[in-house]
Amino acid sequence: MSKTVLITGASRGIGKSCAELFSAHGFCVLAPSRQELDLLSPKSINDYVNALTQPVDVLINNAGVNPLAHIGEIEFEKAHQLIDTNFWAPVILTDLLAPKMKERCYGRIVNVSSIWSGVTKAGRSMYSSSKAAINAFTRTAAVEYAASNVLINAVAPGYVNTELTKINNTPEQIEVIKSNLPINRLAEPSEIAELIFFLASEKNSFVTGQTIFADGGYSIV
Repeated sequence: MSKTVLITGASRGIGKSCAELFSAHGFCVLAPSRQELDLLSPKSINDYVNALTQPVDVLINNAGVNPLAHIGEIEFEKAHQLIDTNFWAPVILTDLLAPKMKERCYGRIVNVSSIWSGVTKAGRSMYSSSKAAINAFTRTAAVEYAASNVLINAVAPGYVNTELTKINNTPEQIEVIKSNLPINRLAEPSEIAELIFFLASEKNSFVTGQTIFADGGYSIV
């Protein structure tokens, strides 16, 4: 019987690559739209999970937003939405699904974090904070569920060739970014998806509580 994976933010970028990869490996992929699953609404999240007719074996908390704002110019309504999407939604989904995984003695959860959880740039105070928080949550959740064969990790991508990267950086800035990366290029979404897939698969039998930076060497120079 095939396993079921729930992926948030699967309409584009890393999430879309994940959905394609898991599907190619025989998973039943749940990739709800915003209309089906509103991550800004705890009620919507609860209703969606309660309406599921099959157990979720793998949860990929991928959806995220990154509106830039310098301190002193933060629009707090947008900041609350950022925290709700990047932090609270993964927490609520984990809180609802991890206990059920524990009952079945199997589960994999991967939270998509960011290099900006460990390093930062101007304008990213709220985004960096939300991703640092998800790293901390990942560690504690992993401790609580490891004995039940529910392994929980985070992946922190660097610069990836996605719409979000292009929104926050001009083509000229992207060329500069590439030249400053030890690997001299952006990651492709499919490369990040491969790492996520390993952590979410049965091949991963021992790695838990980790935040793995996949950034082409950005954070080490």
